Amino acid sequence: MGRFHHDEAGLSVLLSGEGWSRRLALWGGGIAVALAAILFTKAADAAFAVFTRILAFSPWLAFVVTPAVLAGCAWATSRGLQATRGSGIPQVIAALDLPDEKRSQHVSLRIAAAKLLLTVAGLAGGASIGREGPTVHVGAGLMYAIGRALGFRDPDQGARFLLAGGAAGIAAAFNTPLAGVVFAIEELSGTFEHRFSGTLLTAVLVGGVVSLGLLGSYTYFGHVSTALPLGLGWLAVLVCGGICGLAGGLFSRLLLAAVDGRPRWLGHLRTRHPILLAALCGLALAGLGVAFGQGMFGTGYAQARALLQGGAVDHAFGPAKLAANLVSYIAGIPGGLFSPALAVGAGLGHDLTPLLPGVSPTAVVLLGMCAYLTGVTQAPLTSAVICMELTDNRLMLLPILGTVLIARAASSLVCHVPVYKALALRLTHPAPAAT
Repeated sequence: MGRFHHDEAGLSVLLSGEGWSRRLALWGGGIAVALAAILFTKAADAAFAVFTRILAFSPWLAFVVTPAVLAGCAWATSRGLQATRGSGIPQVIAALDLPDEKRSQHVSLRIAAAKLLLTVAGLAGGASIGREGPTVHVGAGLMYAIGRALGFRDPDQGARFLLAGGAAGIAAAFNTPLAGVVFAIEELSGTFEHRFSGTLLTAVLVGGVVSLGLLGSYTYFGHVSTALPLGLGWLAVLVCGGICGLAGGLFSRLLLAAVDGRPRWLGHLRTRHPILLAALCGLALAGLGVAFGQGMFGTGYAQARALLQGGAVDHAFGPAKLAANLVSYIAGIPGGLFSPALAVGAGLGHDLTPLLPGVSPTAVVLLGMCAYLTGVTQAPLTSAVICMELTDNRLMLLPILGTVLIARAASSLVCHVPVYKALALRLTHPAPAAT
């Protein structure tokens, strides 16, 4: 009898009008997020193409264009758009943990639109930033606004819409639906049972289908055919996991120190002269570009893809790109970490290949990529799934899983709190301004 009543209750929930309204809102939101992500992708690519044409005319123009654009973006974020700064993932994490009346400080349609436009502007100026984190921010803001517009204003319902929007955003940005689901569970929600559900899962999949239908079936870095046989080749797992994981943790620690106003002179500039700081960061980035090549600008996608496809770049690319990413983030402009981190990891993996003779260089590059991304984010499952889906390679599953676990442990030695969580805590519990 109890089983009958339980089944009857479950059926009534399944068939309820409110339940279907929520499902339709989430699925419709998934479509909207996918369309926004595609628009974001096309606009970002077009913007960086404009910057590339400027450099083709004269590389020295970067010393004019990049500082001006970064300063302009910093000025725009100071006009009531502080929530657009940085990746956007910490803002979504913070919004999930805030009361409903405070969420609009971090996620809204206005913030989403400004995030998209300013990230595109940053890429037009050559900033070493990605669009994946911002797409999470845009997706969460768009989905949250759709939910509220359709009457879903309960705090728990709002959290569901935020979570679904963020997951759909990362899935559409990379065209990797599974990575979107894992990212939502591991990075955004923290728990599967209470914050994620089949309805949210289907919202991500609906967005993925739309992206697939409009962009076609493609792999972000192309099919990467490589493997790592058992034996001495697995030394690469230890080397890449340890070294690249430590490098990623060091990057995160330096980034958090800069956000906290250390060293003191940097904190003074961030607090009192943010536009000047952005211009100085633009000059530093332009200098890196002139010294180490055009890979210092933008996401670094072309260089990472070349390395994965058997090509080569200068051995200074990985460390120099790390510096370019740090300078761009310190500028205080909108922009993400994912794509540039993948490029740094690929470059560091390339640097490690001479230490591992007899091991496929492509395999080492792939392991370096997933290890460094894990070191930065301390999200090993997300990093593993993203790297496998981006390269359409399942043969490297076990080496990648071993590498990301080592990288996570190595990163935590130098950066004790995952960077997105640490940044989210600074949003919800801001420290007093540096003096």
